[in-house]
Amino acid sequence: FERESPASVETAAEHERILREIESTDTNCIGPTLRSVYDGQEHGLFMEKLDVRIRNHDREIEKMCNHHFQGFVDSITELLKVRGEAQKLKSQVIETNNRLQDDGKELIGSMEELKRCRVQQRNIATTIDKLTHCLPVLEMYSRLQEQMKAKRYYPALRTLEQLEQTCLPRAGQYRFCSIMAENIPKLRTQIRDTAMTQLRDFLESIRKHSDKIGETAIKQAQVQRSLDSSISTQPRALIGRRSRKEVSATPGVGTERDVHFGSPVSQQDSGIRDVEDDEEDEEVPGAQDLVDFSPVYRCLHIYTVLGLRDTFENYYRKQRRKQARLVLQPHSNMHETLEGYRRYFNQIVGFFVVEDHVLHTTQGLVNRAYVEELWELALSKIVAALRTHSSYCDDPDLVLDLKNLIVLFADTLQGYGFPVSQLFDMLLEMREQYGEILLKRWNVTFRQVLDQDNFSPIPVSTEQQYRHYTSQFPLQDPELEKLPFPKKFPFSEFVPKVYCQIKEFIYACLKYSEDLHLRYTTVCVLFLLEFCPPLSTQFENPNIPCTKLVQVIINTTHLEQSCHFLEEFISNITNVPPDTVNATKLYGTSTFKDARHAAEAEIYTNLNAKIDQFLQLADYNWLAAEQRVGTPLTASDYLIDLIAFLNSTFAVFTNLPGKVAQTACMSTCKHISTSLMQLLIDPEIRQISMGALQQLSADVKECESFARAGPVAGFQGDTLLLAFSDLRQLLDLFTQWDWSTYLADYGKPTCRYLRVNPNTALALLEKMKEMSRKNNVFNFRKMDRDKQKLIDTVIKQLRNLIAGLR
Repeated sequence: FERESPASVETAAEHERILREIESTDTNCIGPTLRSVYDGQEHGLFMEKLDVRIRNHDREIEKMCNHHFQGFVDSITELLKVRGEAQKLKSQVIETNNRLQDDGKELIGSMEELKRCRVQQRNIATTIDKLTHCLPVLEMYSRLQEQMKAKRYYPALRTLEQLEQTCLPRAGQYRFCSIMAENIPKLRTQIRDTAMTQLRDFLESIRKHSDKIGETAIKQAQVQRSLDSSISTQPRALIGRRSRKEVSATPGVGTERDVHFGSPVSQQDSGIRDVEDDEEDEEVPGAQDLVDFSPVYRCLHIYTVLGLRDTFENYYRKQRRKQARLVLQPHSNMHETLEGYRRYFNQIVGFFVVEDHVLHTTQGLVNRAYVEELWELALSKIVAALRTHSSYCDDPDLVLDLKNLIVLFADTLQGYGFPVSQLFDMLLEMREQYGEILLKRWNVTFRQVLDQDNFSPIPVSTEQQYRHYTSQFPLQDPELEKLPFPKKFPFSEFVPKVYCQIKEFIYACLKYSEDLHLRYTTVCVLFLLEFCPPLSTQFENPNIPCTKLVQVIINTTHLEQSCHFLEEFISNITNVPPDTVNATKLYGTSTFKDARHAAEAEIYTNLNAKIDQFLQLADYNWLAAEQRVGTPLTASDYLIDLIAFLNSTFAVFTNLPGKVAQTACMSTCKHISTSLMQLLIDPEIRQISMGALQQLSADVKECESFARAGPVAGFQGDTLLLAFSDLRQLLDLFTQWDWSTYLADYGKPTCRYLRVNPNTALALLEKMKEMSRKNNVFNFRKMDRDKQKLIDTVIKQLRNLIAGLR
């Protein structure tokens, strides 16, 4: 063998590798391997190697086939045998199949029927499931229509909410569901508008019927007052609160139960129930029993569900404020009749009873602050209206009825928790008006009593007459009771009549003060003060006789003494002991005392006027000649008549209080003395003779005799003579011509002429000097000239004395 080159060895190794790769690689992946063969330069050589490798494999296959040929022959032989059996089996299978097909046709039909039934069953289940979701929608919608038809709007709104939020989403997308969904907002609007319409009807109805509601509430309070009158500890605040028929006043009353079962409200009288025919029930129906509040509750719940509660609250409060202004506006002629006041109060009570019920049966529709604000507004307007209209009233009976109506009105509202102190304060103001009206009425009555009185003591001739007058006037006079019949009371018919009228007046005052716990002192004092003017007018007549004035003094004295009986009378009817702090004190004693003093002063004035009339008749001869010593002089005629008049006048003063008669007598004597003194010093009388002074001295002596005789008992010693002491000393000084004593003892307590005023003496001396001067112009008698010089000397000394006193 030739030695192979390295290149051929390498090529042979490469071809071997490619062959092994072809043998071991999948035919799908030998493309690159073959490409490398064709790309090389040894293609022919590779083909040769490939042929060699193929022949080698063929030889191996032939060896293997030869080795397994007998088994293959045996297998073919077996296979031929099996083919016959297979033909038999095939025919049997075909036969079995035919029989099976014949037998399965009925089963296949049943299976098809079963398939259809299963499909129907599935469809039915699906339908049932859909209907399960749709039927509640339809049922609920049907219920909604029924509720709308029955005007049960709050349940309808709840049904609508459930329909929208629960049922429709479950039902799926159906046309009728879409229609329902589109109608839901419209139904909500319809429910809201209908509820608001019913609320407006309710508000209008309670505005029209507020007087009826208030009348019922006031009747209920009045019944409660009558029940509590025997129980002093029962607080007034319980009056008129809730009746047994009222539902429990807790927040939330009037909720869904009231709305569901509330009676339908008519368009005419929305919210007002008719209970007038329920006469079998003895209990007065509560004000809330008259009103069906379901429209308010229904509308409140509807607007709450709709999320519009604030809107509803604002609307309700605004409308009620408007109604409050209308209710609080009184009629222009309200003051004319009590019925006008009653209607006014009924409307106000009805308004606030409704508000109080709404306050206690709703949660926040109205609150306490809102109601208190309304009440404060109402209270100010009520007080102003009552002040204005009551000022027109001049009938005490109407004022009294109005007072009772105001008290009942205040008690009713106080029972509902409203403060009413301003109303009672106003009643105190009305008490003054009532007192003034009573005073005017009784003033007329007293004038009539005064005009009809004869101002004479009351004569009684039987015990029955005596007891009749003592039952009218509390006279306590044991001496009068001991006197036999016939006898006379010291007072006139005026006294028992006035006493009875005072008691009637006190009764009238008491009627107003009932339920107010007031004292009556002020009115009674005013009454007695008003009593004086008509009594004092009796003294305005200058010609009134003294006997009448004396009787007036006697009458007022007895009335003054009866004031403590009136205080006991007031204590008895007010059940207040007289010795307690709250006891009523009657200040009539000073009033009657003033009237008596006025009568006393009128007596003094009347007597002085009579004295002046007599003094006007005095006709003194101021130029009369001097009488000789020892010549008797008689008093002037006018003075004798005056003394006779005074004696007859003072004779009727026996029934007067001692001091009154003494004062009248002393005043009379002083007036006579003063008047005579004024005659002496009258500037118009320029000349006075000694004879005139002697006559005047005789008249004064007659007056002194009158005073000394004691025309009125009770004077001690010569007290009454002191009234004439000034005049007596002056006249004695001139008639006795005792100037030396006067000038020497002047100013000494023991002076005989202590009461003689030097100025008066000087004025009288100058009048005598003038008289002496004119008489001595042509008189040359030495005695007259000496007398003239003596007068001049005394005048000079008096002037020096007066100058020394300055």
